[in-house]
Amino acid sequence: MFSKNTKHNFKLKAAFLMLLTVCVQVSAQNTAWKAASFEVVNTYKTFQTAQYAHVFSGSKHNIVRLAPELQGLKGIELPLDTYKNGTNTALQLKFKESVQLLIGIFQESGSEYLQSNKLQKAKLVLENGVTITGLPPVNVYAISFAKGTQTILPDAKGLYAILGVVKSNQKLEFRNAALPDGKLWNPAFIVEGFSDEKPLFEIIGGENKPVVDEGMPGTEENQGGFEGGRVVKVGDTYHMFPTERAGEKGVDYYYDRVKTKIGHWTSKDAIHWKREATIYQASGTYAVTEDDNPMNDRRAAIWSYMPVFNEKANKWYGYYLAYTVSKEIEPNHSFGRIWRCESTVDGINGIGGPYKDMGIIMEPGLDSKPWEGRQGVASFFPYQAGDKWLGFYSGAYPFDSWADYPKKSGKGWFVALAESNSLEGPWKRMNKGIEPIQSIHPFFVENPIVSQLPNGLYIAIFDGGPDGWGHHLPNMIGYSLSKDGYQWSEARYLPIETKVNKWWDIMRTPLCLIPEGNDIYTIVYAAIDLKKRFHPMGMVKVKLNKDVMQSRLEELKKE
Repeated sequence: MFSKNTKHNFKLKAAFLMLLTVCVQVSAQNTAWKAASFEVVNTYKTFQTAQYAHVFSGSKHNIVRLAPELQGLKGIELPLDTYKNGTNTALQLKFKESVQLLIGIFQESGSEYLQSNKLQKAKLVLENGVTITGLPPVNVYAISFAKGTQTILPDAKGLYAILGVVKSNQKLEFRNAALPDGKLWNPAFIVEGFSDEKPLFEIIGGENKPVVDEGMPGTEENQGGFEGGRVVKVGDTYHMFPTERAGEKGVDYYYDRVKTKIGHWTSKDAIHWKREATIYQASGTYAVTEDDNPMNDRRAAIWSYMPVFNEKANKWYGYYLAYTVSKEIEPNHSFGRIWRCESTVDGINGIGGPYKDMGIIMEPGLDSKPWEGRQGVASFFPYQAGDKWLGFYSGAYPFDSWADYPKKSGKGWFVALAESNSLEGPWKRMNKGIEPIQSIHPFFVENPIVSQLPNGLYIAIFDGGPDGWGHHLPNMIGYSLSKDGYQWSEARYLPIETKVNKWWDIMRTPLCLIPEGNDIYTIVYAAIDLKKRFHPMGMVKVKLNKDVMQSRLEELKKE
């Protein structure tokens, strides 16, 4: 007979063994299945089944979620249109041994998708096993094939995906991977290096960890880390002007977004940074009314400082954003105004300031449009196009009409163009039917910074939007091209985690695209590790493909 303590210990051991068994089973289920080799008889390309994999030729569709069992298998890029309309030539594969072919079936009725009831001798192995941008949820079936050349589903009509081939003795245990509907990522988007086209930029490496993080010198008074701004290079020195989410010690993390600073940091390598000064500091004072009222402090939060050198005036200008901040109404950052300031020190080396304010250049007013919303004007960046100066300005949380002002706002982050004869202004919203600019992305472009590539192409690099907080966006740095600075191309997105360790959960704002020679460019970016209150800064290097650059210019000239 066991004593009370012995019984208790026995029960604990039994419970531990049961838990261990469950953990082993779960671990086995979540281990990548072993691939079997095969040859494609048709002229179709293969892909590695992984994040961003390009699943169908002639499309923008990519994998954004996949069950770990599928990781690293080899899929086949089927031509999208011919499979959707049922005019495809049947796929032929040559197997060196007996195998199980893994087929993704879209959970939507209709002739454009192959229906699961048309499969013969197929076994459902993963429910909701893959998420493909812009397409319905995917169930994964296994179909056995013998050694030799086989014709795959010769009578099947409609689109399906070939996600991999595994050995016949591979144990495939069913489970529901519970991955989300790909139509949440709508529209589908072009991931650089994962599409039919050659990439303009190759990710060549960078830092595998943040370059400015919590606890580093200069961050002592910074509670929440960083967000957008700009980095420029003067001589051999990088100058960074980030938004510092300063907050206050002992105050809730939300206040980090309200009491902000514009810092000035320098570096010789874009990796090791030294904080030099505070350029501006916000008041951190909440609004007392819900509308755009002068009773409110309109410099409660300061963001997005953009330094631009004015060669004519021989001094640095700064453009930055000042908000009213509501404590109750979303978005809390409201009624943005763009200020211009000038360095009091002449010359290119006067970049560190000090700066003096020269006044507001853009604000909510009679020429505003409802799409600018409660948050607009939410950013500004000027650049020269011919004999004019253009400026990207933005709006967010749009009103359907002015009847919705000041509280009833929707969702969307948009940009448009303003025009001026000089950097000083006056700046006028163009209002010529090309705003907001939805050719880049239909509802999310944030904080674009414009420069020119060696062949004269304009390039805007921007925050492509989070995959998180209820949003299903690319979660990558984006870029758009223009031949004239007015008309902008569809965005492409840079999957930098393919070459550097992904230390972030949510990618935010790029601060630069700095040419370093030999077609190499430096990007410094802000990103978020959701395990931390502090939002760090990172750095990555990319290489420009000049042949692709020239072909993109020729394509844009034809439009």
